Amino acid sequence: MIKDKIKEDIKKAMQEKDELKLSVLRMASSAVFNKEKDNRAKLSKAGEEESKLDEMSKLTEEEVIEVVSSEVKKRKDSIEQYQKGGRSDLAENEKKELEILMEYMPEQMGEDEIRKIVKEKIEELGISSPQETGKLMGVIMPQFKGKTDGNIVGKIVQEELKN
Repeated sequence: MIKDKIKEDIKKAMQEKDELKLSVLRMASSAVFNKEKDNRAKLSKAGEEESKLDEMSKLTEEEVIEVVSSEVKKRKDSIEQYQKGGRSDLAENEKKELEILMEYMPEQMGEDEIRKIVKEKIEELGISSPQETGKLMGVIMPQFKGKTDGNIVGKIVQEELKN
């Protein structure tokens, strides 16, 4: 499980005195912990038994991937902003953090594979105009969750609907 791998890698980073990796992994672990805490609070408000809360609030593998994916997205956004602002030093640091986080993401899909799935769904749903982009995105995005950047999927959907 990704959560366990992060904890193991935190220990390794401590032993190896790899400050950057340790910092990034602690942040990821903290983000997962906070999400579990949020789940617990929601369940508690819903009136669940106290004894069941710990088990019920634990994140599934997909939810952990979502949390890590969110952190990846933050890094990508930061890199873009730093580059626009001419801060290549900070952008480089964010790139290093991004590389570390990507180790915990599922293998990313290539554009060809995404395009193939998009074309199949367009035919399956009988979508012909760009006005139906939202409908198509709603159907296909769950398939890509954690496996690719939503912006890439959106770009490919736009290209395919124009053709």
